[in-house]
Amino acid sequence: MATNCTDYNHSKIEAHWQRYWEENKTFAAEEGSDKPKYYLLEMFPYPSGAGLHAGHAENFAGNDILARYKFATGHNVLHPIGWDAFGLPAEQYAVKTGTHPSITTAQNIDNFRGQLKRLGLALDWSREINTTDPQYYRWTQWIFLQLFKAGLAYIDERPVNWCPELGTVLANEEVIDGKSEVGKHPVVRRSLRQWVLRITAYADQLLDGLDHVDWPESTKTQQKNWIGRSTGAEVSFPLDGFEESIVVYTTRPDTLFGVTYMVIAPEHPLVDTITTEDHRQAVTDYVKAASFKSDLDRTELAKNKTGVFSGSYAIHPLSGEKLPVWIADYVLTSYGTGAIMAVPGQDERDWEFAETFNLPIIRTVQPPESFEGKAFAGDGPAINSDFLNGLGIADAKAKMIAWLEDKKVGQTKVNYKLRDWLFSRQRYWGEPFPIVWVDQTAYEAAKASASAVSMFIPEEAVTYTEGGSTFYALPIPEGQLPVILPVAKTYKPAGDGQSPLATISSWVNIHYNVQTGETLSSDEPVPSGSEWVPANRETNTMPQWAGSCWYYLRYLDPHNQRALLDDDARDYWGVPDFYMGGKEHAVLHLLYARFWHHFLVDIGVLEEPEPFKKLFHQGIVLGENGEKMSKSVGNTVNPDEFIQSHGTDSLRTYLMFMGPLEDMKPWNSKGIEGVYRFYRKIWREFTGETEGINSKITSEGEESADNLKLLHQTIKKVTEDIENIRFNTAISQLMVFMNNITKSETIHIDTVRAFTQLIAPLAPHLGEELWSRLGGEGSVVKAPWPTYDPAILETNSVQIGFLVNGKPRSEAQVAKDATQDEVLALAQADPKVIPFLDGKTIRKVIYVPGKIINIVAT
Repeated sequence: MATNCTDYNHSKIEAHWQRYWEENKTFAAEEGSDKPKYYLLEMFPYPSGAGLHAGHAENFAGNDILARYKFATGHNVLHPIGWDAFGLPAEQYAVKTGTHPSITTAQNIDNFRGQLKRLGLALDWSREINTTDPQYYRWTQWIFLQLFKAGLAYIDERPVNWCPELGTVLANEEVIDGKSEVGKHPVVRRSLRQWVLRITAYADQLLDGLDHVDWPESTKTQQKNWIGRSTGAEVSFPLDGFEESIVVYTTRPDTLFGVTYMVIAPEHPLVDTITTEDHRQAVTDYVKAASFKSDLDRTELAKNKTGVFSGSYAIHPLSGEKLPVWIADYVLTSYGTGAIMAVPGQDERDWEFAETFNLPIIRTVQPPESFEGKAFAGDGPAINSDFLNGLGIADAKAKMIAWLEDKKVGQTKVNYKLRDWLFSRQRYWGEPFPIVWVDQTAYEAAKASASAVSMFIPEEAVTYTEGGSTFYALPIPEGQLPVILPVAKTYKPAGDGQSPLATISSWVNIHYNVQTGETLSSDEPVPSGSEWVPANRETNTMPQWAGSCWYYLRYLDPHNQRALLDDDARDYWGVPDFYMGGKEHAVLHLLYARFWHHFLVDIGVLEEPEPFKKLFHQGIVLGENGEKMSKSVGNTVNPDEFIQSHGTDSLRTYLMFMGPLEDMKPWNSKGIEGVYRFYRKIWREFTGETEGINSKITSEGEESADNLKLLHQTIKKVTEDIENIRFNTAISQLMVFMNNITKSETIHIDTVRAFTQLIAPLAPHLGEELWSRLGGEGSVVKAPWPTYDPAILETNSVQIGFLVNGKPRSEAQVAKDATQDEVLALAQADPKVIPFLDGKTIRKVIYVPGKIINIVAT
């Protein structure tokens, strides 16, 4: 039922239709439908205290237009919403205020939910999920257990980004200029015991899968570069005076004769071993200084090369020459072996380092005469390379690898830039690991005494050693999930790399049954029986990425307590058909989600090979100062302000009208005025008193030929533009339609209904209001989308430009098959052309059918 308002009262109209949608569950996906399905999704939102800004609104509004269009084209649409709600900001707020993160998170979600509803989004709220809900993270824990049992989760000492002030490990993307993104605190590199996921086991699958998705090429390229598959050789350089060797990976074994020094990373395990006493202080100081730099600072941003000599030498495997071993931060432990053979003649970074420290430079590839640079990375004949001289790079590589393998000092090696995924954080506000630690001796004794079956230890047992004792990692049985995050008295890290969970002794210290995997808290009585042993829970928590790796699957069956998802739901909905989100997630989120998805396919949970068929990156909405919107900069645009002043429909449409959705564009508060006037014009043109319609709208007779043709042109244009995510040009066409239609004395009601359907995805509240007033049945979003008739678009005339001496003077519609003489006669009779031909003689006529006629006259 339409609202009762004579003016365009957007607040009243929008509130009315939002209530209608909620009460009628208009956008709930249908179960067991025979309609073709369409599943579209925005990247998982994090509910921050700042709320939504205009950039977020652009993302949601863009996807919503497509969702509403798919409803109208007869699809069973799944357009769900949920919250990626674990994370550091809520925890840091808890540290400062003592407020439990769940309270802050719930408040933020309530605010976000309200804002999204005010945006009029066609969301299925019945499927709302939250990563902090134990019934959600139960299945995150379940997936981790499957990874653990498959040998894809392990413990390792790894150099990490450690923030002493925050007391936690930070991902690379959370470190900016050597400081934490949250709080701007100093970050150092240190080694910690970490859970690690073996994503490298899926490197080739992740590469190959990119050939089967419809993604922006730039994003696929980023993932390919991040994985970084290369084929080369692993070469051993014996250390002079030591039993150890430095093992390097190189993609250019053909340049071995050009090695003049070696470099190992500051974190390399051989640093302490090979550093001589007269160089130890300099090395210690250098390693400490390097710990304050991010990987980005050490590589891409490093303009000046730094390093320190270890005092030791490696032996060249071909010449036997002694090569000085340097320690330099431009080499990372995260790639290859954490050591390089330096070939300054063929590598720019090595050349700069060699120049800085006056080290020898030997070219092994002859550059062309025109080459003016320093290091030469191109192809050419090998020089200064003994038995390789004269060969091109490919042949020289093959011959050198054969030599290395024959002499047993090297071998062919496939390498990846991709490193295994550090999967633990020293935080409170995250998913607990479903893992307990049991002393190996106690476990083995209890197992033997209780005649227990060793069903809880994978073939490759995960262990760690501390204080001379070895501990097994044992999984919590699946039937006892979820492991609930306990209530804490403090959210501050426990220190020395321990999370706040380590301070909750009643939760950490438990008893574990080696037969069943059952656990008992420390305050519960332990039954008699040798199968019970003391144990400690894992106190690290999972990173925020965990919950967002698989959320798109839970939407298919969000209330299932028996399984991650039901087979029928999986088989019907599959994976998202359209996925929208920022390109800043090109690698991490998208790569991690693909890894988990591939694994779930391998264990039979899923069937579709990739999680996201089509990916679209919306552009960034800049503040009015031209900078990226940020609360700290103070240039965010609160959509609520413009919803109140101009209406949701005007805000949504302006965000789409600013330019192509994928482009970066600045917000202009004055720009929304034009869209607001456009909708007020529609309102005046089509509505009447109270709940009525304008008297110029008629159901009698037929629409005029001009109006009908314009309508079908508009249907064709808007349909194609929505399907191709060209919303800005669809809006332009709708404006063209209105500018022309207002000139008509009457408009047929069928024309107005069709136009109403076309604006409804962009302006859903106004669309519903007009549809109701025009007598449309049900919600406009479920009305069949209008189609155009190609025959109506056919025309027997074309527009011809009239030129005199090459300059446009007029134009006219002429018959398609008009002859040159007929068009010339029309041009000569045109009042705008006559003055330019008066008193002149026509010397030549140039006629391009369907385009122009040019009269040359003197």
